[in-house]
Amino acid sequence: MVVNFKVFKKCSPNNMITLYMNRRDFVDSVTQVEPIDGIVVLDDDYVRQNRKIFVQLVCNFRYGREDDEMIGLRFQKELTLVSQQVCPPQKQDIQLTKMQERLLKKLGSNAYPFVMQMPPSSPASVVLQQKASDESQPCGVQYFVKIFTGDSDCDRSHRRSTINLGIRKVQYAPTKEGIQPCTVVRKDFLLSPGELELEVTLDKQLYHHGEKISVNICVRNNSNKVVKKVKAMVQQGVDVVLFQNGQFRNTIAFMETSEGCPLNPGSSLQKVMYLVPTLVANCDRAGIAVEGDIKRKETALASTTLIASQDARDAFGIIVSYAVKVKLFLGALGGELCAELPFILMHPKPSRKAQLEAEGSIEA
Repeated sequence: MVVNFKVFKKCSPNNMITLYMNRRDFVDSVTQVEPIDGIVVLDDDYVRQNRKIFVQLVCNFRYGREDDEMIGLRFQKELTLVSQQVCPPQKQDIQLTKMQERLLKKLGSNAYPFVMQMPPSSPASVVLQQKASDESQPCGVQYFVKIFTGDSDCDRSHRRSTINLGIRKVQYAPTKEGIQPCTVVRKDFLLSPGELELEVTLDKQLYHHGEKISVNICVRNNSNKVVKKVKAMVQQGVDVVLFQNGQFRNTIAFMETSEGCPLNPGSSLQKVMYLVPTLVANCDRAGIAVEGDIKRKETALASTTLIASQDARDAFGIIVSYAVKVKLFLGALGGELCAELPFILMHPKPSRKAQLEAEGSIEA
């Protein structure tokens, strides 16, 4: 039997420290997060000198443009969530993974394992997309595994003897389907009899990235107004928790039609409109929330953020939500009638076979 492992490797600039990790995405199941594990390999000179090596889990939260920073003012917080000494090894029980066991046998006595537990309440990896011409650091939440040498974990690290490897905290779609979203809104008019009724229904609550969203629209016009146009859109809501007024929305997919219009008094209209929110259609727009590191080719729209409760929101986090909004246009004097339905947009949980392949535990 042959076992293949996919391993990420990164060396410090002075080639004295090497980091091995078999994955860079760690799943948050709301109540707990997968442990972060890896192997640190030291050069013989560092071992002979009995250098102290530390590993840290760092959360980098940028909440402002890098170009707007001045002397003494930075729109960035760097939080050390976990810190531990790898070498000389401390007395602690570590449950090794299959990857760690095999790498320890292969890399020899200069290899040291580590396991870190990410706090469950830590924010998800979300980055706000920038314009293609902007090369500054993007706003958002990013995680790094930091390896460095020093006398203590509070020492300032030197660039030549430091490793920073980016990782992501991700969430997958729940297995249970929620209640089918449905809403009915009505509008009456001053000095006019009757009312206009709009009913909007989605075929389900949970959608996967790239999946078509069916918006079922039913309009009953019992008023004396005329419906001129119907518009459906998908909006991405971004809530920067640190700021009291840090909420904004982006329309990432829309469709409007005049088919069946004008809808005269006493008439009704039933229509199904299809929307597909994708990052490809919004790749040139700034402010769109995307998953983790935007430099990755497989980056997609940020998934809906699942939290246990509103009180569990981290102050240095970004909450992402999605909603379908349907709008009826009644002309200049009639105004508009809007209905809104929230839904969940996430990646499906990988199959057991895909997980084994990612962790390198599949038989060749």
